[in-house]
Parts: sequence; C-alpha cells; structure tokens
Amino acid sequence: MILESYYSYQGYPEPLRRIRYYDQALDKRLVFLTNDFNLPATTIAALFKYRWQIELFFKWIKQHLRIKSFYGTSQNAVKTQIWIAVSVYLLVAIVKKRLGIELSLYTIRQLLSVSILEKTPLVELFSQSNYTTLQPTCRNQLLLFD
Repeated sequence: MILESYYSYQGYPEPLRRIRYYDQALDKRLVFLTNDFNLPATTIAALFKYRWQIELFFKWIKQHLRIKSFYGTSQNAVKTQIWIAVSVYLLVAIVKKRLGIELSLYTIRQLLSVSILEKTPLVELFSQSNYTTLQPTCRNQLLLFD
C-alpha cells in the first residue's frame, strides 16, 4: 500500500503494510499501518498494544505527577525526573494510607508544598479539618472578603 494523497505521499512516499487485527478482549477490529514487512501480524499488533500502554502511562504522568516539561533532554535526565515524580507520588500515597487521610492526593500535595519549610509534624498538619477558614492572628488585619 502506498499513500496516495499529495501531502501524505510527500510526507511518506515508501510502501506501507496494512494489518487488520481482531482484539477479542475489546471485541474490536483494529487496523494498523507499518513499514515492517518481516514481522508477523500478531507481533505488530502486540507492539501497538504495548505502545498504547506507554501512551496511557505518559497520560497518567501528566495528570497525576504534574510534569509539564522535562528539565533535561538526555535519556538519564528524563528517567531521573520521572522516577523522582513517581517516588513523590508514592510517598504521598503512603502518607495518605498510613495516616488515614481522607483528602485527595492532589490536596495533600498542595498542603505539603506550602508547608515544606515548616517543622510541623504530618499528623498535626493533616489533623485540621477545615483549611479554608483560618482566622488571622493579628486583630488589626483588614479582611478582604466577608
């Protein structure tokens, strides 16, 4: 198969292999394009399935670990940043489970980020039940909102 539209052909003029695959678990027919003419169709389908798992993993990273961009471009720099983010996520999840905190992981991370330099024990930090109605300690402080 060769791509026939003008822009597609300009982008990739080489022949492609079209593979149709029926996924019993999803009860769907899938179609893949590849430039590999040697591997069996089932191997190509498995590779696309693994690729999709990697895509889902990076989607999860973006949603949960809040990595907006990578600070380095080398393989080591990217791996290091991902492992640090995963480690922080797991540590927050462990704290949530061990202390029985009912807040979301996002809220816990926010509280930890604003109190990172304070010497407040975690149990005390998360024992407060209402985080939005803290009264000012100075009586002369003007209130912006009622």
